[in-house]
Amino acid sequence: MKIKRKKSDEKLEIQMTPMIDCVFLLLIYFMVSTTLQRQEADIGVSLPGVAEQSEAVEIPDEQVIEITEAGNVLLNDLEYDEPGKSNLPELVKMLKLFKQTAEANKVEAMITIAPAAKIKHQRVVDVLNACAEAKLNNVTFAVEEM
Repeated sequence: MKIKRKKSDEKLEIQMTPMIDCVFLLLIYFMVSTTLQRQEADIGVSLPGVAEQSEAVEIPDEQVIEITEAGNVLLNDLEYDEPGKSNLPELVKMLKLFKQTAEANKVEAMITIAPAAKIKHQRVVDVLNACAEAKLNNVTFAVEEM
């Protein structure tokens, strides 16, 4: 037996309004839920250089941060934080105290980072982030003589 189908003149249409509403709700959700972080490219870095001076210059208060090949961070030969951690809260705390002391003595706070030759760059970036969090602007690098 044959089944007859009714021919309908109505065309099926997709309703766009609910889809647009959903897209806008998703857009608003993602805009509200994102967090903005300061990019590492915004951190100012001074590279080492050689310059001869004819006059004596007042030397600022300088601290040296060493990074060993194992990833240990040493500030004046004292180890801070664990080698595997990317955030360095103990180092940040000491750097903030160092900056406050330098400001109280009215001298310029200066940090020199001395990484080991085969250290991963990420560890150096972690130390730079700690310096930026402590609001230290005068950060330089030490180089090994070959």
